[in-house]
Amino acid sequence: MSTSGKYQPQDFEDKWYSYWLQHKFFKSVPDEREPYTIVIPPPNVTGVLHMGHMLNNTIQDVLIRRARMSGKNACWVPGTDHASIATEAKVVNMLKEQGISKKDISREEFLKYAYDWKEKYGGIILEQLKKLGASCDWDRTAFTMDPHMSEAVIDTFIRLYKKGWIYRGIRMVNWDPQGKTAVSDEEVIRKEVNQELYYINYKIADGSGHLTVATTRPETIMADTAICVNPNDERYFHLHGKKVLVPLINREIPVILDEYVDMTFGTGCLKVTPAHDLNDYELGQKHKLPVIDILNDDGTLNEKAEILIGEDRFAARKKVAVMLEEAGSLEKTEDYKSQIGFSERTNAAIEPKLSMQWFCKMGEMAKPALDYVLNGDVKLIPDKFINTYRHWMENVKDWNISRQLWWGQQIPAWYLPNGEYVVAKTREEAFEEAQKITQDSALTIDQLLQEEDVVDTWFSSWLWPISVFDGIANPDNPEIQYYYPTNDLVTGPDILFFWVARMIMAGHEWRGEIPFKNVYLTGIVRDKLGRKMSKQLGNSPDPVDLIERYGADGVRVGILLSAPAGNDLMFDEAYCEQGRNFGNKIWNAFRLVKGWEVDDSLPCENKVAIDWFESRFNQALTEIADNFAQYRLSDALMATYKLVWDDFCAWYLEMIKPVYQHPADRETFTRTVKFFEDILKILHPFMPFLTEELWHDELFGERAENDCCIVAQMPSFGEVNTQLLNEVEVVKQVVTQIRNIRNQKQISPKEALVLSVKVNSGISYNDYKNVIGKLANVSEFTVVNEAVDGAASFLAHTDEFFVPLSQNIDAAAEIERLQKEQEYLLGFLKSVNAKLSNERFVQNAKPEIVQNEQNKKADAEAKLSIIEKQLKDLAG
Repeated sequence: MSTSGKYQPQDFEDKWYSYWLQHKFFKSVPDEREPYTIVIPPPNVTGVLHMGHMLNNTIQDVLIRRARMSGKNACWVPGTDHASIATEAKVVNMLKEQGISKKDISREEFLKYAYDWKEKYGGIILEQLKKLGASCDWDRTAFTMDPHMSEAVIDTFIRLYKKGWIYRGIRMVNWDPQGKTAVSDEEVIRKEVNQELYYINYKIADGSGHLTVATTRPETIMADTAICVNPNDERYFHLHGKKVLVPLINREIPVILDEYVDMTFGTGCLKVTPAHDLNDYELGQKHKLPVIDILNDDGTLNEKAEILIGEDRFAARKKVAVMLEEAGSLEKTEDYKSQIGFSERTNAAIEPKLSMQWFCKMGEMAKPALDYVLNGDVKLIPDKFINTYRHWMENVKDWNISRQLWWGQQIPAWYLPNGEYVVAKTREEAFEEAQKITQDSALTIDQLLQEEDVVDTWFSSWLWPISVFDGIANPDNPEIQYYYPTNDLVTGPDILFFWVARMIMAGHEWRGEIPFKNVYLTGIVRDKLGRKMSKQLGNSPDPVDLIERYGADGVRVGILLSAPAGNDLMFDEAYCEQGRNFGNKIWNAFRLVKGWEVDDSLPCENKVAIDWFESRFNQALTEIADNFAQYRLSDALMATYKLVWDDFCAWYLEMIKPVYQHPADRETFTRTVKFFEDILKILHPFMPFLTEELWHDELFGERAENDCCIVAQMPSFGEVNTQLLNEVEVVKQVVTQIRNIRNQKQISPKEALVLSVKVNSGISYNDYKNVIGKLANVSEFTVVNEAVDGAASFLAHTDEFFVPLSQNIDAAAEIERLQKEQEYLLGFLKSVNAKLSNERFVQNAKPEIVQNEQNKKADAEAKLSIIEKQLKDLAG
């Protein structure tokens, strides 16, 4: 490699990714080491990389790389989800462009087209993840419709059916008229929309007047089977027992009484349309009302509507409104805002629809899945989601698991000519079962018809942590025994229920244990205005473009800098620029060290600086490890960032770098190179490409072929000299204050200054003369017992420093500066005293926290005492 040029991450990212793949650093097989396993939340096979994927997969890669470098057998299983609704829609559109309609081809032909589409486009997102640096074991790449995974789905269906937990029945479901399939409650996105409220007059059948109903859906009046009023509503006592006529079609329907009706909403009269509203359906069941379904699967009106047959529901709404007005039945309209459900996959407005579907009972499975989380066996991070999880699990509804599609696992139910059905894995097994329940000896195997529907995609992905290790068909195989339960799951809180909770259920059902130990719930990626990033809003950058502009390391750092667990992150492209600048800083620091000449005859004069950075590095190592243990990845990165940028680059290298065109001593050089190597190790999980590139530089000597940063052992924890760290913090204050004096007095950095100190703290400044002299250009440094007259002064900790200046001190300006510092310290002291006088704080806080506050108080009081003396001297 060459570090002589500029930092250009694009020059080496592909090179090192190929190298890692070639040397199989991502590959994992069971061995004697402790396993660390992550299964990827499988992205849709239709998908391309978006910012949510970037966040999710960067976090997973940081965790997996750190585990790998900590000596664990790291296994990250990648894969994709077949995404029934989204993929079928893509294939249908592709066929449409070729002039082919789905209804004109067989299921087998359609599936062939679907698999061809999947082979052509299905791997795009996984290839994009490689650009990000994702160190998945690509040999394990799984697909939810791989043969063994589909078999696991069918086995699960049969197992739950035999337990009585899967059943078939007519229920009100969420119907997607565009996808022409049922979708689950969790796949419905609620949005507030502007609508119109139509006030429609229904004539009383005996000619005694009319009643008025307010509705947002006039196109469904043809499906009305009753008008309902509250029995306590005095306005409508005269309607009890009456019938009314449905406008436009003049069908008689009864007026029914039920306290369900809110007397204060609208007119207090409710049109009851059992086929097209869940609440109306339940009301209809209670009052034994007929059900009239006037909508086709695609959302058009059918012949039961009697009018506007074949019209789309929204077009029909407008036309019905016009027809009502012409008939004198529309009293008025009002603007109205309400929540409407939309399909997550097609964005079509959801239609409540009665439909024959397959359901899975959730009650029995929810109980152990709730206990695992409440008992802490599965930890939700952050734990604020536990209450949300509990609420959902305690109010769980049966799961509609059938989808009216061809792309997916076909339900293993087989229908007999008489309408009965059996559930079995194969046609042959189904025929054996059928023969047991029928008296028809003439029944042939060819007469059995398999259920057309497929199972919900989530019915396959809830098995993911088990099925990727073939744990359903082969529950005792070495891989499932070694890798399961997995360690960490990284996903979004939006799928906590219909994926995470169900995986916990499936884990308990099949293996009697949890599927993972920790669930790290990421936030939603938003733009700097707080809007969720989406293609529709046009506010989401293309992640691949970001990688090309800023490098994968820069983007990884950028997205993690603003990604606390469970909280939404406000993403700004400037973060990626900050990440790239960080890479550039490291690159240039490396070039600096590599450019030094070394003279073996020179003594080491940087022992204090070397010992300080070693302690600071060990201190940071502990902070970083603690942040990882608490899943504070953003904090872990920031601790690393500060260590490298501030402590190493801004202070340590400045302390020890040789004078221009002079050589460095051997010990300083050797220790600095070792520090740099350790820095590369702790940086690697965050910035894998840059660290690997620098790792192989000749500065570190000859590397063996497999001696790579990706598998280097993380540095071990060393001793921390707290006194040294504290004293160097004071030294840094001294240097900063002298630089401030130079700026204020416009003194050139090249002009050497004399420095005196009156020591109150006990610090031995002799140890730091070289550091202060070098960083602040101080030629003479003495300890004094009294203040130095006519000198600029400042405080560092409780020590007083004096810099004699060639020009006279502006006493008025110095008094003003000291008074401002005094004012600040008085305010600070007031806030500390308020804490220490708070009995609850003193009693409940940890002793070290209380002691820290007392130290702050003593420090502030000492500084105030010195300032008072300085002000007195200046006034005097």
